[in-house]
Amino acid sequence: AAASEERQITLMFTDIAGSTDLTQQHGDATAQDVVRLHNRVVRAALTAHQGREVKHLGDGIMAAFNNTSDAVKAAIRIQRRVLIENDSAAVPFDIKIGINAGEPVVEDNDLFGSTVQLAARIVDAAKARQIFVSEVVRGICNGKDFRFQDRGDRSLKGFKEPVPIYEVMWKAEVTEPKTEISGPAAAAIPVAATAPLRQVS
Repeated sequence: AAASEERQITLMFTDIAGSTDLTQQHGDATAQDVVRLHNRVVRAALTAHQGREVKHLGDGIMAAFNNTSDAVKAAIRIQRRVLIENDSAAVPFDIKIGINAGEPVVEDNDLFGSTVQLAARIVDAAKARQIFVSEVVRGICNGKDFRFQDRGDRSLKGFKEPVPIYEVMWKAEVTEPKTEISGPAAAAIPVAATAPLRQVS
């Protein structure tokens, strides 16, 4: 719709870690193969967890979810799938993910505002194989079947005050202390796709 509106949405940004170095070391064609594999993994997770692609960012994807837990589940699915794909990939790669929730401005099939900007800065703060989320996301997911580790307050570009960051501990073998302990196991996740905000080739 042309008119703008605001409603609570959870934003997820993915980013191929070290994409510039990957291109320099392996060339454009191989780097593009990695991008295509990234796209396939991310889009499969969006379909499984009711996310919708907002736009492609070259070496990452911006996606939106109506449900915050679905965004975290999708992020975990992405990271675990990348590990599996890397077993047979010609060039192994890693993804970093940032998630934030709020009321972005929805206009012309795109999203704008500080909610989006913070999600983008959060993924910038993450490193390979990490899922970083805002305090809002951690709070919404309190009592869910997730584990979060406090990563402290970070100074993020464009934000005057330090921003609390939490990492989703998605590896089964992780033994670090938990800052949040899950409640009962989440129910089975329906595999249902929603229409993307904008189709991207």
